[in-house]
Amino acid sequence: MRTTTRVAATFVGAAAVLAAGWGAGALAGPVGEPPAAAEEHGGGQHADDGGHAPAAATVPDLPAGLAVSAEGHALDLADDALPAGAAVPLSFRVLGPDGTPVTAYDTVHEQDLHLVVVRRDLTGYQHLHPVLAPDGTWTTTVALQPGSWRVLADATPTALGSGLVLGADLAVGGTWEPAPPPAPSATAQVDGYTVTLDGDLVAGEESEVLLTVTRDGVPVTDLQPHLGARGHLVALRAGDLGYLHVHPTGGSGAEVRFAVRVPAAGDHRLFLDFRHGDVVRTAAFSLTARSAP
Repeated sequence: MRTTTRVAATFVGAAAVLAAGWGAGALAGPVGEPPAAAEEHGGGQHADDGGHAPAAATVPDLPAGLAVSAEGHALDLADDALPAGAAVPLSFRVLGPDGTPVTAYDTVHEQDLHLVVVRRDLTGYQHLHPVLAPDGTWTTTVALQPGSWRVLADATPTALGSGLVLGADLAVGGTWEPAPPPAPSATAQVDGYTVTLDGDLVAGEESEVLLTVTRDGVPVTDLQPHLGARGHLVALRAGDLGYLHVHPTGGSGAEVRFAVRVPAAGDHRLFLDFRHGDVVRTAAFSLTARSAP
């Protein structure tokens, strides 16, 4: 991995220790994606030449985004440490099985790649769409506060033919203290809009979640399409940042409906992207998935 920008060695070491601690629960039941869920992004299992699932398929509901490499591909950040700032340049490549940058991708929901950048304490969430150069380098700018961050690249390399989510850690220099996850709440405020969540997450079951957007107490019935849908929902599990990207199953007017499945109980942070007045806004919720009865 090429690293041209470094923060103090003591900070990087501390960030690495914290990242390892946060990721320790990765196999203990993180956010996963059912292979048959066509509207949910994530890496899937593939059959071998004999028509049998590989050995890794015996691990149930392995979540997306926990590994820097999978399916012969790897996420290569140009810099694994960056300074804090409101518009910090971020670039990376996705390397294919032969070690060269991937340059051909299938378009999924109007984009060739969806990039989620989030601090490990689940603050600072951003859903971005970088620009791809002919040499396979993706570039964008991101707002970064000091701390330990996770970079999640969600794409479908054409040669692979299936969705892939890769994740890598990013250290951002400066003085910081990790914040505890916000308390569970079914209401979010953003730019004068109120978004309410109706529904419950039950581990191992498909759960219906209904989100309603209002402004000054009036339902917002003219939500605009965003990336070919009425809204996008990303779920990240507290502790390991297992990733689930869900698209609407229905809804009308001010309502957007989703079907969400998480494999295990625990705290999650849900981020809804919706468009109104030609502006995309993000409403964030904290929700605890309960065990099935």
